Amino acid sequence: MDLKIDPRITQSVNFNQQPNRPDKAKNLEQLRESTRDFEAMYIFEVYKSMRKTVPEGGLFEKSMSTEVFQEMLDMEMAKATASGKGLGIGQAMYDQLKDHIK
Repeated sequence: MDLKIDPRITQSVNFNQQPNRPDKAKNLEQLRESTRDFEAMYIFEVYKSMRKTVPEGGLFEKSMSTEVFQEMLDMEMAKATASGKGLGIGQAMYDQLKDHIK
């Protein structure tokens, strides 16, 4: 077996180079987004629990499509509530975790 190595390839490789790590600002932004998403999911579960307390019945029959629509509506309302300052749950989590980001 005749293997030939191109010398140009070995010259272009830097063996002392450290792997690329995302900078701290990018990690903090990802943390902020994750805490907002967590807060949105928490608020969604609260909305879902609140909706279960509403008695059945009314002008329209409850169908599968109505349930799907209500869940989608609740999720979008939860995202809107969590955006910006939100309820403060995401901000509190962010404040506790930001010191652990490298």
